Amino acid sequence: MPIIQNFVIQFPRDQMKRSSSLIECKVNIITLGCSKNTVDSEQLALQLKANDYKVAFDSKKHLPITLINTCGFIHDAKEQSIEVILSCIEAKLEGKIKVLIVFGCLSERYYSELKKEMPEVDAFFGVNQISDILNYLQVKINPELLSNRLLSTPQHYAYLKISEGCNHRCSFCIIPKIRGKYTSKPIELIKKEAKLLVETGVKEIILIAQDLTYYGYDLYKKRCLPKLVDELSKIVGLKWIRLHYTYPNHFPIELLDIMQANDKICNYLDIPIQHINNTILTSMQRHISSDEIKKLIDTIRNKIPDIALRTSLIVGYPGETKKRFNELVDFVEKTEFDRLGIFTYSHEEDTKAYALKDNISKKEKQRRKEELMLIQQNISLKKNKQLIGKTLNVVIDTSDKNHYIGRTQYDSPEVDNTVLISKKQSTLSSGNYYPVLIEKADYYDLYGNVNQEEK
Repeated sequence: MPIIQNFVIQFPRDQMKRSSSLIECKVNIITLGCSKNTVDSEQLALQLKANDYKVAFDSKKHLPITLINTCGFIHDAKEQSIEVILSCIEAKLEGKIKVLIVFGCLSERYYSELKKEMPEVDAFFGVNQISDILNYLQVKINPELLSNRLLSTPQHYAYLKISEGCNHRCSFCIIPKIRGKYTSKPIELIKKEAKLLVETGVKEIILIAQDLTYYGYDLYKKRCLPKLVDELSKIVGLKWIRLHYTYPNHFPIELLDIMQANDKICNYLDIPIQHINNTILTSMQRHISSDEIKKLIDTIRNKIPDIALRTSLIVGYPGETKKRFNELVDFVEKTEFDRLGIFTYSHEEDTKAYALKDNISKKEKQRRKEELMLIQQNISLKKNKQLIGKTLNVVIDTSDKNHYIGRTQYDSPEVDNTVLISKKQSTLSSGNYYPVLIEKADYYDLYGNVNQEEK
């Protein structure tokens, strides 16, 4: 596999310092990639903690046992995963790490190559192999804890994975081959997980899946996301429910009625559309047309005018001529998404698009990405300025030297805008919600202070 060959360093075998026993039960879990990996790492962490392991997430200090949860989605993610593995191998040769385990998407996708090229790693596991990892570490699985986790996020919000895998066959995506077919969790199990999270202090639950809108079809022979969201909203103590990754094809319009009627469901939707040109959409096997995408966006905004729409786009896909790219540019300018993520196309083996000629240079892909991001930057600034003078409900996530850092219902953690509140004027607590008067805005941040009149 070229990417491994490009990054693997062959270390002298006489430097190897393998551990014959697990003397120190201190574990560092390094999580790379998406929030679905975050959930997997958290489930593993709780099982280890229940067996008297001291668990740290993404510790900068090397610990005796290190587990790396990898991403294998696109080139950049694979590159990052390999660089982290190599860094930990070096630490192991220096005696700072005794046991090194790699798991997740990269090792699911390239198990044989990794095992051959990186013998310094003690064990490789793929996805959905938490029980195998625990068995390797001679840890007893506690069945009572299978619905709970040790959170790596701040205590007031958590990701909740409602399914595994994906049934779509988008030409650019390797996920179905890595994670398998779409498998929904039963509604009752999801409700149980959500209640346990709320009991530990979680106030915001972020629903995640490769495709939320497909939820339930494999179990109940119909799409059940609206029902699931309605059921979760009944949990006492839960303040916000946020929806990530709602596939546009067969979008359940009845979900919008539930969102409109229920204050617990954030006026926020993440709908990855990837492109707007029909030729590109067909080649991508998205099974939706340009007109259908535009109609869906109009329907959402008509039903919920106060909604933040996030989407993701791919530039540089094979066959994306300048004319087809300009169509995308025009669409972004006119649609004015509230949040936008842009990826440059990654030519991945074992995908259908790999048979196409990757005919756009890396430099041109990056240029197209930057052109769209500049447009979006100005859209974001315009929308943020429109919020000056308004009072918004803000949850505090964290703080730095000078500011408390929070979010509105229109923003998801780590990927969206933030609200900064000066520490000079207020004393605020992480996880609490405050009415904040917006006084200033820039491209991606809002600045304000607690509105004492509404507190």
